[in-house]
Amino acid sequence: MSEKNKIQLALLCGGRSAERDVSLAGAKEVEKALDPGRYDIRCYDPAKDLARLVRDAPRLDVAFILLHGRYGEDGTIQGLLDLIGLPYQGSGVLGSALAMDKQLAKIIYQEAGIPTPPWINLLKSDKVYTKKIVDYLGIPLIVKPCSQGSSVGIRKVLDENELYSAIKEAFQWDIRVIVESFIEGKDITVGIMGLEELLPLPVVEIIPGSSYSFFDYDAKYLPGATEEICPADISKQASETAKAMAVAAHKALHLRAYSRTDMILSDTGTIFALETNTIPGMTSTSLFPQAAEAAGVSFSKLLDKLIDMALSETV
Repeated sequence: MSEKNKIQLALLCGGRSAERDVSLAGAKEVEKALDPGRYDIRCYDPAKDLARLVRDAPRLDVAFILLHGRYGEDGTIQGLLDLIGLPYQGSGVLGSALAMDKQLAKIIYQEAGIPTPPWINLLKSDKVYTKKIVDYLGIPLIVKPCSQGSSVGIRKVLDENELYSAIKEAFQWDIRVIVESFIEGKDITVGIMGLEELLPLPVVEIIPGSSYSFFDYDAKYLPGATEEICPADISKQASETAKAMAVAAHKALHLRAYSRTDMILSDTGTIFALETNTIPGMTSTSLFPQAAEAAGVSFSKLLDKLIDMALSETV
């Protein structure tokens, strides 16, 4: 492919969320994996380069969004790209916003018949009655900001006395907080890829190291902190159920091209959806690329497929 015929790709990374470093680390690997004979890559950090991105848009073919959390995964950058007419991989404004809001996502799961752990939603202005919460949801509990990713601000609560401080900490990250029943079981995740025809990828089982009580931020990103098994060591029936749930979540949340739904396979055999990620981690060892690799799709080929899907939807 000649220089003139290369795909002019804007790689969006960095941003202003708590997951900025994760985004930048992933972008380095994506840039390395993209075929230089096919792509002419320009990097844009929305924390400082938005004006340049808008100015350059007429000379760009497609954007690859590698932003996590607020202003990247919540529909805001997608809205800007729609306005300037630049196609991008993944979900649009509506799906991104719905999946990012854990309260709305859980309501939509319920409406679609997808099991999700019981929860309550708290506003920063609410009075917190810890005994009422524990009486309703039991112990242990998971406390999480409503619109953050990568387990930022999440705490597992084993005792009612710890609950108020966990809620207070979560409110440092968001004006709304979810308190959710903690379900004992196996952490699993299922990636989905495709446009009209959705392909569920092999189920990944996530086993945090013995020093982690759940799959928190450090367990996700510290090298060697977590073991991933793909395909997961679960029954065929559980695997098929998890895949069907991931497809159902993808459709119910109005997502596009790809997503990854995190779940718990409970000790009683029920699978519960926890949340759906619209821009899964994109290093070669991240969960979604691992599952794609197990399905016979290399990291470079996966990136090509996501970009091709974005370009195929250009009107």
